[in-house]
Amino acid sequence: MKINITKLRGLRSLIGIVFLTLTVGLSFITLANADSLYIGDGGDDSVKRFDATTGAYQGKFVAPGSGGLNGPRGLIYTQGQLFLANQNVDQNFAGEILRYRRNTTGEGEFLNALVPCNPPLNRPPNGDCGDAPFAPRGVIRGPGRTLYVADHDGGRVAQYNLDSGAFVADLDVTGFTGNFFPRGIVRGPDDLLYVSVTGLPVGDPLKGYVLRFNAQTGKFVDVFTSNLAPGCAAHLHRPEGLVFGPNNKLYVTSFRADANDTDKVLVFNRNGSCVDKDQIDLDVVGQPRAFAQAILFGPRGHLFVPINNTGEVRRYNVKTKAVDVFIPAGGHLLSPWYLTFGETDPRTLEYDD
Repeated sequence: MKINITKLRGLRSLIGIVFLTLTVGLSFITLANADSLYIGDGGDDSVKRFDATTGAYQGKFVAPGSGGLNGPRGLIYTQGQLFLANQNVDQNFAGEILRYRRNTTGEGEFLNALVPCNPPLNRPPNGDCGDAPFAPRGVIRGPGRTLYVADHDGGRVAQYNLDSGAFVADLDVTGFTGNFFPRGIVRGPDDLLYVSVTGLPVGDPLKGYVLRFNAQTGKFVDVFTSNLAPGCAAHLHRPEGLVFGPNNKLYVTSFRADANDTDKVLVFNRNGSCVDKDQIDLDVVGQPRAFAQAILFGPRGHLFVPINNTGEVRRYNVKTKAVDVFIPAGGHLLSPWYLTFGETDPRTLEYDD
């Protein structure tokens, strides 16, 4: 049997073209669908963007001080816009909720203050800005077109209209007898709102709670857990960031009690019991500290942890306990706080893989 070399070469060329087309096509799809990680940097009052898979720096999404940004905290991406809690650090007036939209160059352009503290020249010296949050921290999108904002120093979780910024209501804390200074907020698989609460700025500085509220009525339901609970829950000191993992467990940041303790991420089952074997220690007793304000799950079910005091971002595989440095310290981040991915659900903070 004779083989036609010319036809064989033609067939190989055709296969090569098809393979090249498929490869280029798949690469284009991957590139087109590539997600970004957005991190608020309190070091220079900006929001920086990184490739969600590789950690490669993609530039400043929100330029330093844009729109009066001074202390970026909680942020969510929804309706093609970035909603960002501006704490107005070290000022004598309240915080704000700012909005940014992506412009034609892919950067975040200041749109307006959804919840303003009045124009700068009219800001009252006593810090009274009506219903604006005094010290906003965690932010999520609530049922309908609403926005929940944990106002730490204001001692409330405020709800605003997502379109107009009009104040709607505060969560009803009736029934909770402790000091209510909320930091983080997330909606759980049971459709309840979970709020991390500290004893600061008054009372016991080590106090820590996670409270639950009805997302529809805004009423207090119960204390999900606290540092008065048994086991590793006793280490729930000054909690802030909290998020549910793909395993439906609740992950919460916690600060060390003293020099003989560690900064960590605690893990809780759905019944509120603490899972000691799943605890993530961020530092080691006797060595330099590494603490986190906020955490978030991202691609492939990994937990992303910005280390607030070093500028590093770690990536944890909560199944295998493996960890790698996603963004190294001493680079583009100075003081990373809250974070969001483009594919983070603004209602539940779950990642859409």
